[in-house]
Amino acid sequence: MECRQCASSLERPGDYCLVCRTHNADAVVLSLERDHAELTMLLEETVVGKTDVRTTPEDGDAEVVELRNFAGRIADEIQRKRPEEVFAAGDRDAIRAVRANLHYDFYRVGKQNPVEDVLSRRGDRSLEIVDTDPADKLGGSHTTLIGNRDGMRVVQEIACYPHVKKIIPGPINAGGASSDSGVRAKATRADENGNVRLLLRDGSSVQENRVVTTAMDRELGERIRDDLNEALAETGFR
Repeated sequence: MECRQCASSLERPGDYCLVCRTHNADAVVLSLERDHAELTMLLEETVVGKTDVRTTPEDGDAEVVELRNFAGRIADEIQRKRPEEVFAAGDRDAIRAVRANLHYDFYRVGKQNPVEDVLSRRGDRSLEIVDTDPADKLGGSHTTLIGNRDGMRVVQEIACYPHVKKIIPGPINAGGASSDSGVRAKATRADENGNVRLLLRDGSSVQENRVVTTAMDRELGERIRDDLNEALAETGFR
């Protein structure tokens, strides 16, 4: 592949050109399995290249080193592109390990068709990407979340999605049917403005939290809701 600006030869597709300092990819879509990563480089709404990184998962103490090395190799590939954004889908542990090595804006997307999903959203002005740090998306007059650490993990997972503007915790209600299954969460049907509710349950306590999205109607809001519920299922909270 050649640089789109100066035509210098690039070692790998989408690499940042060190000759004329031009970006040849502005986003990377990362599809991760525990033993395999596929990186797709995008420039606006065009796929400009793909690359694979593979590993052989280890067990026990060796797994820590193997996963760290796997994540480091993926991060090195991404850093070669110097993208504005990274979108990731797939294995939770591997995603966390990769993210720990990067400083770019990093967003979770649905795992079914991550590249197509990102491309369609990039071309859809109704689904703008929110650049706010996930930690700054939590707001409102109620600051307490049920479930303590697990409740906060759920909210942080939701906040990582690129089309979530804000999460507003609601009051906590008690007195429902008790459950020993721990914290459970579900994103419910979108309203006419594309926003969804995030229901948190812990024992007999229930909390309804409002999730403000960049969707402008119910149809786009439903698409976001499906992605959020998929992430909650992957993390064991659904």
